[in-house]
Amino acid sequence: MLEKPPLKFWQLWNMNFGFLGIQFGWGLQMANMSAIFEYLGAEADQVPILWLAAPMTGLLIQPIIGSLSDNTWGPLGRRRPYFLGGAIFASLALLAMPNVSALWMAAGLLWILDSSVNVSMEPFRAFVGDLLPEEQRTQGFTLQSLFIGLGSVAAAAMPWLLTHWGGLAVSVSSADLAEAGTIPPAVKWSFYIGAAVFLGAVGWTVISTTEYPPDDLEAFQAQQRQRSQRNPLAQGWGVVEEIRDAWTGMPPVMKQLAWVQCFSWLGLFCLFLYFPPAMARDLFGAPDQSSPLYGEGIEWAGVCIAFYNLICLGVAFVLPRFAARTSRKLTHTVCLLAGAAGLASLALVPSPQWALLSMVGIGVAWCSMLSMPYAILVGSLPDNKTGIYMGLFNFFIVVPEVIASLGLGWVVNHWLGDSRLGAVVLGGGFLLIAAIVMQRVQDPVAAVPPLTVH
Repeated sequence: MLEKPPLKFWQLWNMNFGFLGIQFGWGLQMANMSAIFEYLGAEADQVPILWLAAPMTGLLIQPIIGSLSDNTWGPLGRRRPYFLGGAIFASLALLAMPNVSALWMAAGLLWILDSSVNVSMEPFRAFVGDLLPEEQRTQGFTLQSLFIGLGSVAAAAMPWLLTHWGGLAVSVSSADLAEAGTIPPAVKWSFYIGAAVFLGAVGWTVISTTEYPPDDLEAFQAQQRQRSQRNPLAQGWGVVEEIRDAWTGMPPVMKQLAWVQCFSWLGLFCLFLYFPPAMARDLFGAPDQSSPLYGEGIEWAGVCIAFYNLICLGVAFVLPRFAARTSRKLTHTVCLLAGAAGLASLALVPSPQWALLSMVGIGVAWCSMLSMPYAILVGSLPDNKTGIYMGLFNFFIVVPEVIASLGLGWVVNHWLGDSRLGAVVLGGGFLLIAAIVMQRVQDPVAAVPPLTVH
């Protein structure tokens, strides 16, 4: 087995820089899609359903891409062809999204966008396991969190920046809303900028980072030739069998983390699906999307989302040090509790400005969710199956998203009196459960070195 030398800080930086673009694109859809759906006429209980196709596709795509990238080697290496292909299609979807004129068009493009983001994102997780020795993997995943935070800050704040510094109006009049497909100019230009950032950042990683070839390249190439000679049906069935075998042979640590992931992401999807409309309707008091207060609320929600991602960015420098002095298990538990407190406290804020205080806890949890579970997991995975197991691990993000998409609208309509804020606060309870079930996880590594620049 090839011994992996430690990488210097700027090598770590380059290999993870693509996550800045991926998260910029994903952050734009998280911060704006629910509002776009409502601009196009969706009701509160329809919003989660309109998100459904995207996670269902991710459920299928991630393990397939993981399996394919495990068995790929070419001029761009193993993972980079998938980074680049996903980035190209995601950028095209970002360019088209703000020009839709009907709900079905927006839902369809979201499906394409989310699928393409999944194609780019999944191999990035395996990339860390491929290139870094065990002692640097927490640093690698934490640096991904830093870029995720930076990309999310820029994406969430972009409409506000374009409105206040770029002179683009974020709100529209009732007459404008009567026209099908009216989306604020600041949102449109945010998506255009996002397309360029997505492709540019991923392209930088593709050209600046090389991958290690398989341990036995000749045997690997012979296996590739053998696979290519099979008919497409046999190749597809081979991928299905590989996914099945990986699922049945799932490491115990992965099974333990599965419950943590499910409850963590169920809590976060409550935030993703309803926070911008909750800010506009429950905290700003907008009666409907034609009110000027609605546009102001959506704009301020973007600032809040940018702020918790800014917190995530800062915590990314502290998290490895805290994990090194304690444990990754304790670190993730504390961060999840902070997130639970942040979401629950939104029910008590006296004014929209106070929501920034709640964002601190959410940002802490977000940073840990994007790094600690993966750092704990990757050490228990076989080197030649990292991609497929990372793809399967995505199940435990997508399943709660599907549950939220199918059931959260009904809960909002029947139990919460159409309160979008109530749905967001409910997410705090799910994060609390995640912190509790985290106590069952057995981390194979007790401590990790802190992240240093050299």
